[in-house]
Amino acid sequence: MKLSIVVPVYDERSTLEEIIQRVAAVDVGMDKEIIMVDDGSTDGTRDLYPTIQSSYPEGVVKVFLHEKNQGKGAALRTGFQQTTGDIVLVQDADLEYDPHDYHRLLKPILDGRADVVYGSRFVGSEEHRVLFFWHMIGNRMLTLMSNMLTNLNLTDMETCYKVFRAEVLKKITIKSNRFDFEPEITAKVAKAKCRIYEVGISYSGRDYAEGKKIGFKDAVQAVWTIFRYKFFD
Repeated sequence: MKLSIVVPVYDERSTLEEIIQRVAAVDVGMDKEIIMVDDGSTDGTRDLYPTIQSSYPEGVVKVFLHEKNQGKGAALRTGFQQTTGDIVLVQDADLEYDPHDYHRLLKPILDGRADVVYGSRFVGSEEHRVLFFWHMIGNRMLTLMSNMLTNLNLTDMETCYKVFRAEVLKKITIKSNRFDFEPEITAKVAKAKCRIYEVGISYSGRDYAEGKKIGFKDAVQAVWTIFRYKFFD
């Protein structure tokens, strides 16, 4: 089997090399490919790609470039189209999510119990950095709204860590360009009657001074997306 790890990248010069090292170092018991999609970075991130790629065997790390910034959803759409693995995992390019959690994320799929696995920041006993109260409330409200319209009982719809059997993604067309990817993919895997599991993960969140990008406008867009894919799509 083979694991495809899709990494959307936008202005992550300070963290990109380290997160790729962490991803590459994790032994998941199968071949891995790391697919980075640079979504129009302008901070010097693009200067790092030749060094990163040369540090690993040929073909392990692949890079695709967007000339203009389009958003996380657009970057993931490009990345998903390039995967060749049996399982596809989404990994952010910052250091908020720890690749050491891959084993628990992959287990329900490898056991044959799940088609999709979400890594929740709100369940389990793993360590979590304490940050913004209102972000947590907003996240849980969006998850609640999504659950009400999908009839799921997720605790963290907005999590980065989402893992899919490749066959699932091949049947889904992603339309969202920004962070509204999260409610869209959730609505679509629910509609497809996928077997969805959720596992607890660690979380080392960052603040805006450290490069966090999601904001209030993205929350508003997420609300519209939740209703759109229930009633209008």
